[in-house]
Amino acid sequence: MTEEDLGETILSVRNLSVMRSGDEVLEGISVEIRKSEFVGLVGPNGSGKTTLILAILGVLKPSKGDVFVYGHEPACKHNLGMVGWVPQAATQLPNNIHITVQELIRLGTLNQDNFLWRLMSPEIRERIDRSLEMVGLSEMADVDVSRLSGGQLQRAVIGRALASETELILLDEPLVGVDRASRNSLLRLLDDLCHNHGKTILMVSHDLAAVTQATHRIVYLDGGIQY
Repeated sequence: MTEEDLGETILSVRNLSVMRSGDEVLEGISVEIRKSEFVGLVGPNGSGKTTLILAILGVLKPSKGDVFVYGHEPACKHNLGMVGWVPQAATQLPNNIHITVQELIRLGTLNQDNFLWRLMSPEIRERIDRSLEMVGLSEMADVDVSRLSGGQLQRAVIGRALASETELILLDEPLVGVDRASRNSLLRLLDDLCHNHGKTILMVSHDLAAVTQATHRIVYLDGGIQY
């Protein structure tokens, strides 16, 4: 992807330092991500990857520096619904939960105004159908999620984020627990979301080979940005 293909700056991290439990986990982090970029975030355990994600989400506050998402501070009213967070635990659903793929994706559309399941407006229905199509699960809409493979379930939880009409998607280790074919299929999906749907993705992964293969750019983090 060339400079001309990229749009506005979606995420701007400037000289960011973050303290956790009295220790400085991140120091002097500066990075920008622009619209439609697919960026991989890699580094050893304890390198600060999760801390950076939590700072972007506004869960952790900087001890120094700034984070701006769409030109505003994280988690502000302006950014509601524009940032999708897909943690690794999102695919670890309880065994006693029986829910279809489309019902799982429907959860991404819920807010304080439409939390009752019977409030299924045509606009909500369209968002669900569009998300199912984007993640390639339209034919499995009525299948119980317990019957999905690891790769299919990962697609479903990404579809849930898409149903909220999020523009920036943060993914934590989405390749864990999926076989090679599913991994490659998932990476093609993420690339398609950037190229053809204008989404912007920051993906945390330990799979350096996959990140090198699929992402537009890699940020290697270990306390600070190493490259």
